[in-house]
Amino acid sequence: MTDADPMHQRGRELFSLDPAVAYLNHGAFGAVPIPVQRAQQRLRDEVDANPMAFYHRGLPARLAEARAWVAGLLGSDPEGTALVANATAGTQTVLGSLGLVAGDEVLLTDHGYGAVRMQVRRLAETTGIVASEVPVPLDAGDEEIVASIVDAVRPDRTRLVIVDHVTSPTARLFPVARIVAALRERGVAVLVDGAHAPGMLALDISALGADFWLGNLHKWAFAARPTAALVVAPQHRARMQPLVVSWWQDDGFPGAVEFAGTLDYTAWLAAPTALDLLTDLDINAVRRHNADLAAYGQRTVADALDLDPACLPTPSPEPSTVSMRLIPLPPGLADDPSDASALAQRIATELRCEVPVYVWQGRGMLRLSAQIYNRPDDYERLADGLRALRTQVA
Repeated sequence: MTDADPMHQRGRELFSLDPAVAYLNHGAFGAVPIPVQRAQQRLRDEVDANPMAFYHRGLPARLAEARAWVAGLLGSDPEGTALVANATAGTQTVLGSLGLVAGDEVLLTDHGYGAVRMQVRRLAETTGIVASEVPVPLDAGDEEIVASIVDAVRPDRTRLVIVDHVTSPTARLFPVARIVAALRERGVAVLVDGAHAPGMLALDISALGADFWLGNLHKWAFAARPTAALVVAPQHRARMQPLVVSWWQDDGFPGAVEFAGTLDYTAWLAAPTALDLLTDLDINAVRRHNADLAAYGQRTVADALDLDPACLPTPSPEPSTVSMRLIPLPPGLADDPSDASALAQRIATELRCEVPVYVWQGRGMLRLSAQIYNRPDDYERLADGLRALRTQVA
């Protein structure tokens, strides 16, 4: 892979990221393209020019139009799709609407997002539900992943299974269609946390058939922060309750979930600009570019750390468009959370690279992301710097 790829140049022109920093953590907060920034600012200017007109004349129709654009990307029913701030807010909406009581079980895997696990744990503390976690080995194949989850379900007790589409801490593509189908046969509801899926993966959420699905558009779909979608199957829509009760409450889902008074809705209304940009760039080309570059980065950094290529985790058994890769770190670099935090800080300040470093299942991990503004030399810079830092630690 070389810097000659025209996608690199186009990507650098589209984003306002600091050119002195190798930003390799798109998966955390995304990065907003300049055309989307400008579209949102025009909307903010409109709000401030006449707040009454913006909030009281036409907002429902404009949100419905943005929702329809988002549903087109997701392959979902617009009437069953609500715009929400982020995947965490979407999860809380579902958990707060199901009427879970003491003894009901919510099942997650140990690859789940930390904030979601915290939400379920808090619900267990306040209501007496049972929060259970299913361990899934990092190198598990699809058959093992499905079996691990299905075998942990107790139909007389398990009310909800939360499973990731693409896992945040381990960059793994889970076989969600097979998981959803297996749990449907057992009468267990499924929430798919697709925080990283919009833009990264080709989606058909209606065909997936999950009870609940949510995903962020401000990561891989170029939307402004915060923009996400919560998709709800028809049989659950009437019971969905917003986090904040406001004037659209009687309208029901999705409007009641979306509207909470004087929020800043401009990020959501600018989402069609982001989706237009993805289309203009050729979304499939963007996906291939990012997946290939992430794989290159993983190989390059692993080589600098003398890691066995055969032991590097891959997103799935088959080629995929996952734009993140995981690197298990050698002993001594990030043995505990404080070491991991210190290493991430050194990488940021000394190497001018932004990457997440953390401990998962007792081992230090580094997660790489790839987006069209990244170039091969971003990963080479990180690799050279880590080689030097490792020598200092040793």
